[in-house]
Amino acid sequence: MPLTLLPDLGDLFRLHPAFNAGTVAEVLRFLGASEVGWASGPDPDHPLRDALPAARFRLRELGGDDGAAQAEADHEQFVSFLSQYPQGRERLRAASAAEREFAAVLMASLTPRRALSAEVLGAARTYHAAVRAALDEGPGTRWRERRLTALATALEGERGVVLVPLDDLPGLLERLPAAQLPDLRAFVPGETGRLRALADRAWQLREDDDLGALLEALDRETGDPVTPKAELDAAAASIHLAVGDLPAARARLERAAHALTDDGPRSLPGLVLARLGQVRDAQGERELAVRTYRAVLALSYVPAVARETAQAGVREAFRLEGVE
Repeated sequence: MPLTLLPDLGDLFRLHPAFNAGTVAEVLRFLGASEVGWASGPDPDHPLRDALPAARFRLRELGGDDGAAQAEADHEQFVSFLSQYPQGRERLRAASAAEREFAAVLMASLTPRRALSAEVLGAARTYHAAVRAALDEGPGTRWRERRLTALATALEGERGVVLVPLDDLPGLLERLPAAQLPDLRAFVPGETGRLRALADRAWQLREDDDLGALLEALDRETGDPVTPKAELDAAAASIHLAVGDLPAARARLERAAHALTDDGPRSLPGLVLARLGQVRDAQGERELAVRTYRAVLALSYVPAVARETAQAGVREAFRLEGVE
């Protein structure tokens, strides 16, 4: 397989029903890949670091310390310098406007094919050109150029599928003549992406949600490796917790905790136990809650939100507003 660049959306995967972490697993199966190169940065809580190993894809880390971190620090210092002067603030506003315009493109409904379309990739080019025009060449833009050049060097001679940030695709294609985008014209999304979309939606409650319908949808599903039943139960527990139904939330979370396995998504134990600690706290079982929080902190990997929840719970008992 030639070098094939697949766009990475980072946390935005959680917001797109038709292009989420489950969809990426389906795309990789469609492409016949068994492993994927990782060139999307070091974020340990990236949703694909859960989904792809759970779907039995090997992640192969690409790149390393290339000096881009120092260049980005220089960029931040440059932004701080500009913000002190009227003309500098005007330049920063222009760069921010370009970023908002590109963000609007990314927040619109995305599918894998649309993410690779001329419209979206053109918007990425326009965004970076506008930032360069606003900040000029130098510390304002050098950090990205250095990172792209280093990444392209790391990818020279690579084969197979590699995940790269979506907005880097145009720059990398210019630097890597042998690289290509995947042909997804025959790709058909399946159940893995649909189930992942349901769980992502359930974790992000809105005021106008039909909570009963969400719970019914979660109860109908049996789960899969990317979105196991334990996560569906945990998401349902969050809905019960949101309406103050502590007994139902606890029952769901305890069932989820007992269903955890070593080959499931690696963030799930921390998320389940941290929320279970909160529910036990809210029910007045402080000693048991603290033990649950400490169990979270003892895990080899804990997502930041679960770690912060557990640390706060150890310091002070969690109380659910409006619940005695």
